[in-house]
Amino acid sequence: MVSSFSASRRGFVALGGAGAAAVLLGTGVASASSSYPYPLPGRNPFGLGVGSGEPTPDGVVLWTRLAPEPLAADGAGGMPAVPVRVEYEVARDEKFHSIVKRGSVVATPQLGHSAHPEIRGLEPGRTYYFRFRAGDEISPVGRTKTAPAPGANPRELNFAFASCQQWQVGFYTAYEHMAAEDLDFVVHLGDYIYETGFTSNVRGLTLGAPFDTETFDLPRYRAQYALYKSDASLMKAHANFPWIQTIDDHEVENNWADEISQADTEPDQDPAVFRQRRAAAFQAMYENMPLRSAQLPHGADVQLFRRLSFGRLADIAMLDTRQYRDDQPCGDGSGSTCADRFAADRSLLGDRQRRWLYDGFGRSKARWQIIGNQVPMVQTDLDPSEVVNVYHDPWDGYVAERDNLLAEARRRKVRNLVVITGDRHQNYAADLRLDYADVDSPTVGSEFVGTSITTGGNGADLPASAQTLLDANPHIRFVNTQRGYVRVNVTEQRWRSDFRVVPYVATAGAPISTRASYVVEDRHSGVTPA
Repeated sequence: MVSSFSASRRGFVALGGAGAAAVLLGTGVASASSSYPYPLPGRNPFGLGVGSGEPTPDGVVLWTRLAPEPLAADGAGGMPAVPVRVEYEVARDEKFHSIVKRGSVVATPQLGHSAHPEIRGLEPGRTYYFRFRAGDEISPVGRTKTAPAPGANPRELNFAFASCQQWQVGFYTAYEHMAAEDLDFVVHLGDYIYETGFTSNVRGLTLGAPFDTETFDLPRYRAQYALYKSDASLMKAHANFPWIQTIDDHEVENNWADEISQADTEPDQDPAVFRQRRAAAFQAMYENMPLRSAQLPHGADVQLFRRLSFGRLADIAMLDTRQYRDDQPCGDGSGSTCADRFAADRSLLGDRQRRWLYDGFGRSKARWQIIGNQVPMVQTDLDPSEVVNVYHDPWDGYVAERDNLLAEARRRKVRNLVVITGDRHQNYAADLRLDYADVDSPTVGSEFVGTSITTGGNGADLPASAQTLLDANPHIRFVNTQRGYVRVNVTEQRWRSDFRVVPYVATAGAPISTRASYVVEDRHSGVTPA
């Protein structure tokens, strides 16, 4: 994390009137002359750190959430139910000698005292530093970076992607190492929290209520996010880079599909009740992530599919494969006899998102078109015999739409299609083929699946199950089940993925290493060892 800058109230320059910045109250606008002091002097309200996200050529969204008692059982973070003015500064240097933007927003109890100021008017492709103030309290300093200018041809792009960080089963050591990397941004592909309760954890902390029960309502989701975000290593990774975020299932509930809850014994099987749970989960997600107002939920709905551009080098299309999908075919598990997974009308994306994705294929001028995707697109057969045994929750349960997507990318002459994926708690480097039922089917894209940060525990290099996956899927070139993240370097000529792994997560302090590196050459679909 960039070191904190200690400043007095006088040192943090006061607002210069309404022209300094718009002052947002929830989703509306408040008067710049309104007074919303921080009501708890002497108590640090920045216990969840700071962050930024959604980089564009002229700006980013900044984030913090006031929480002097992050793990308060009621989810309020120790804050009273009053609005609080939160000031911010953006500078070219970490000592704030050259301040380029300052303003304030109003953090309301209705949105968990979160602040999401959207900063515009910055220079493209440049690093900036930022900080917040509430009353006399100054936040840690964060670092962020804007995207390259439209039409620019940056020499390279460096980022990391990660997913699946179950708090109670492991330390977030991977984020400590990620924070030390030289990155332009971080992509998180889902399962930032898990909805499950727990009564023990490898960290040796005694928590009790409310963390021993499953997460259903807004106070509980807020508390769960606060628990996860209070990790110092995760706070460093948020403070050092802008993040681009989407969700998978555990931000709400395991294997949910549109308005259909997981088929279990929980009291949310009524779609109306489940929509209430979704609304609570989405609100807590927004409150705790560096997302723009365009991602502010409207009840049980939130707009998460979106596209971010990085000059003419790369576009990233972030998908949402939960809100619009048909229910999983033949149940949520796996099998070899599920004919329904081939049905032509089955969708993981929904009509509107699918049209948006295909339109992007045709309109993008970027050399690399990246899809930020939650669940593996590549076929992952679990049986090395002639029988095809697959999971039904990922794209293997929606075969026709997967085949159509890849065919559409080819038809629209996508120069380089690369899919980055989370969910599986395993590392893969894989070829994306038009038709996995045809051994001669052409390769039209590449997929890199990243392992978990902690989920699944310590992991292993190549257990028997991973070898079976390699034996059954010749299009998968690499499998590894250690924990970590994927570091990516993109140039005009090639894409390189470094699988960064730690040997254990059950105790702190694990070292990091690069287990393998795979590349994609420009205009040559498919992965090869570096």
